[in-house]
Amino acid sequence: MVRLFDRVVGSLSPKAALKRAKRMAKEGRAAQAFPLFARAALAGVSEAEYQLGRAYLEGAGVPASRTESARWLERAAASGYTEAQSLLAGLYLHGVGGAAPSAAPGAKAAALFAASGLPRPDYEKALAWARKAAAAGAPDGQAVLGYLLTNGPQPMRDAAAGEEWYRKAAAAGSPQGALGLGLALARKASDMAGYAQACGLLRTAAEAGLPMGQYMLGLMAERGLGMAADPEAAVKLYRVAADKGVRAASARLGLMLMEGRGVPRDALEGESWLRRAAIGGDLEAAAIVGDLYARGGDLPPNYAEAAIWYRRAAEGGHAAAARALGRLHLTGGGVARDAIEAARWFRIAAEKGDERAKVDLAGVLLQGAGERDDAKRAREWFEQAASSGDLVAAFNFGVCLAEGLGVERDERAALAWMRRAADGVVNAQYWYGRMLIEGRGVETDVAAGRAWIARAAEAGLAEAEVMLAEMFISGQGGSRDHTEALRLYQKAAQRGHVGAMFAVGALLGGGHDIPPDRPRAARWFLAAAERGHGHAQLMLGRYYLHGSAGVRDPVEARRWLERAASQGLAEANGYLAELPPLLPPDRTALSETRS
Repeated sequence: MVRLFDRVVGSLSPKAALKRAKRMAKEGRAAQAFPLFARAALAGVSEAEYQLGRAYLEGAGVPASRTESARWLERAAASGYTEAQSLLAGLYLHGVGGAAPSAAPGAKAAALFAASGLPRPDYEKALAWARKAAAAGAPDGQAVLGYLLTNGPQPMRDAAAGEEWYRKAAAAGSPQGALGLGLALARKASDMAGYAQACGLLRTAAEAGLPMGQYMLGLMAERGLGMAADPEAAVKLYRVAADKGVRAASARLGLMLMEGRGVPRDALEGESWLRRAAIGGDLEAAAIVGDLYARGGDLPPNYAEAAIWYRRAAEGGHAAAARALGRLHLTGGGVARDAIEAARWFRIAAEKGDERAKVDLAGVLLQGAGERDDAKRAREWFEQAASSGDLVAAFNFGVCLAEGLGVERDERAALAWMRRAADGVVNAQYWYGRMLIEGRGVETDVAAGRAWIARAAEAGLAEAEVMLAEMFISGQGGSRDHTEALRLYQKAAQRGHVGAMFAVGALLGGGHDIPPDRPRAARWFLAAAERGHGHAQLMLGRYYLHGSAGVRDPVEARRWLERAASQGLAEANGYLAELPPLLPPDRTALSETRS
């Protein structure tokens, strides 16, 4: 049978071989069609050379080979075959070593407007063949030329000419031309009429099955641009485009599922689509997945998983993800606690314009982390923004001046910037009050400083609540009031301030102008001790040693006193010496102390 087929092939003229091969290809017999295409192509028939190039490109009847595809398409294109010129332009645009552009009839340039990057493109060759095809009137070639002139390398760009080629391609019925022109019009639209015109073109592209057209029309439907807002239609379009691999559509679909817009809320499916987009390289989707794991909600909090996704987005250049990753390194959430690494990610985010990252970077610089040039860079950022009226930047610039970060220490200038920022920044109120109390850059004014500290405390700043409580105990700058001090310490403790937890325990332990309550004191000492507060560990050890809160437990006493001693509190060693070698614990009231 094979020999008979070979004899038939050999007896056909090149044109007859091409005709028969086309019929076989249409019937799905690619393997039988290929040798007939090859016979006609070897005889120099341009259409056969084009068809052979497509067969190699698609792997139809022969192992796929983009190199062989380009060779045969070059031969057809050189002889003026416009379809070969158009397809060859797309092939070079995507790179001979990259993913193949669709060569299906009516969709030869469908991949041109994909969101993903194109590997190793040869823009010059793509432009040369696109110009030939476009000049010959090939709509697909005109669409490729429009793309190159609007999205190619900067020296190649000519937006006006690119739009005109898109217009010609669209007028000739090219879905790719309609897509390109629709995108161009949407970018420059300033009113609903402009968006409506863009929508009409994008709808043409979407109805022709172009995934990017479906995604963009979905975006217009979601946002109500050029049409009435229609979240349900947007979801349907996103789903179709996402199924075809448009990662931006996967990301939008995931968000709408997460939020229940245009579709019943489904957090798990939404996360799945976002994850798919992130894996495909969508940086915003990766950052959002990181946020989902970091904050929990329908999904359990998982900081280690959040760090993986933040890193993926941050390494791709996503500023907010870089800042979030820095925060995880600063707190040790899901990654090693490392202030230097935190500073590195804050620096990366700040250099990309993230203003909050600049503040975070300044914070770690105050703790001694960061590189040599970080302080100078941060000071320059803050000075520039502060001079433009940014009060947060004015506060941070004041910190730089007060602490000598990236600039020579100048407490008088720092005080002036703090005063300016204090009109709107709570942290600046606290710093300004402290500087007045300590006489930094100005004559000491304890009463005025206390008033500023009180303003910051009223706004809920834990450090200010603690400092004001200390002033109420000592009477510095005003009245003494241990009851008010206890209230302020408790507020700060409830915000997680460890020093305030210890202070509440100390006030309730007796010796102050409030009734002692040692069981409550023990609970606050325990809360602070568990967070590493050395003096709280010492006091808790003493309480267990002497039964001060109704619980006498030498085992617990030894544990906490040893932890206090390990922090360098020599007094703990004296109490450890009081402990007998073995003593059965009396735990009758232990549950009450720990409740």
